[in-house]
Amino acid sequence: MKIAILSSGFLPVVDGVTVAQWQRLQWLSRGGHGVLLLCPDYRSLEKIYPNWQEFTGKILPGVKVVNLPSTSYLGIEFERNVSSAAYAIALQELSAFQPDLIHVDEAERLSNGFLRIPGVKFAAQQGIPCVSFFHTNFVEYAEDFLPLPKPLLRGLQWLLKRWFSHVYNAYSVTLVSSRDALQKVQRMGIRNAKLGEFLGVDTAQFHPKLRSASFFSTRSLPHLEHQVKLVFLGRLTPDKGWKFALRALTALSREIDLTQVAILIAGDGEMQAEIAAALGKLTPHLYMLGRISPDQVPVLLANCDIHITTSEKETRGLTILEAFACGIPAIAPRAGGIQDSLEDGVNGLFYEPGNIADFVQKVRLLIEHPGQRQQMGSQARSGIAEQTWDRATENLVAVWQQQIAQGKNQCM
Repeated sequence: MKIAILSSGFLPVVDGVTVAQWQRLQWLSRGGHGVLLLCPDYRSLEKIYPNWQEFTGKILPGVKVVNLPSTSYLGIEFERNVSSAAYAIALQELSAFQPDLIHVDEAERLSNGFLRIPGVKFAAQQGIPCVSFFHTNFVEYAEDFLPLPKPLLRGLQWLLKRWFSHVYNAYSVTLVSSRDALQKVQRMGIRNAKLGEFLGVDTAQFHPKLRSASFFSTRSLPHLEHQVKLVFLGRLTPDKGWKFALRALTALSREIDLTQVAILIAGDGEMQAEIAAALGKLTPHLYMLGRISPDQVPVLLANCDIHITTSEKETRGLTILEAFACGIPAIAPRAGGIQDSLEDGVNGLFYEPGNIADFVQKVRLLIEHPGQRQQMGSQARSGIAEQTWDRATENLVAVWQQQIAQGKNQCM
């Protein structure tokens, strides 16, 4: 097959979309398929991502990455989106490549940059299928980034839903990775949604064997070996539930002695200084690790004890899967796509969204009962065994092949 992928992002930026892209490209390359990946250009972010050129051009056998002209996205320094001038270049690349199918990730975001629905018109002219993948519920994110009066916010969200349905219904199928995402896109009016196991985790890279009794000692932090380590992994932005997290952790500090607990936060974002100032008052054992390289994520997770997320808007939540693969349990709100991954009392604990007392109770339970969290961690690893990236990509490729076959049948 020859697959063209239009993506809202790629490495070295690390998020759910870019991790998924990298895994797919490796699988497709090993299988001898041809791939053209079109994504934003990161050269303007060279100070943040000095290795950006490693992920452009012919990066794998049969795989070519083309970076399109881009601009800042939503005013966030390290986020880029394609520009309107990029679409002509995208069409040239697609024409030269002649794909069998076009796959578009985060079509609404790309549409905002291109000022048109990406891939659809070209695919129709060529008589090939064009599929989309719904990754991020930007309708909900409006609540975190736009401080508007509620009536105005609700009106804006209504307009966004109408626009999203217009964009995604233009594709032959819209793929979603959780039951929660399926329900939400259907309520938006997206009629072509298809649920499947299209995301996974690298169970060889993320593994409990990375845990070492001297991990922190070799990093000049020997006192951490005897503390319960809570790890937060992801963007330090409002959409990740950090406003709630700060209130909830403050309440936790009134219930337990936080000198016996270490809080490790890996990530970057606009709330970094606010988080450091607030949590620094609660414990001397706060470690703001900043943006860490992808190869350091597995060993960090494996050497912590509890993974915590307070995000209520995940369409699936890859960091949860990665924590499970490393053999540590998770604590998360009973909301969003995380509900497809976390089994309460088995591989982690849910707390009711917005309920600080419930959050404190669940975190305290796992801090004070090491046997229980170790058992949950073991069960988490066992439960994740089949959710590999190979299997997820095979599921995705099966949909692609079905779409290609249907297109050929329609032409006969």
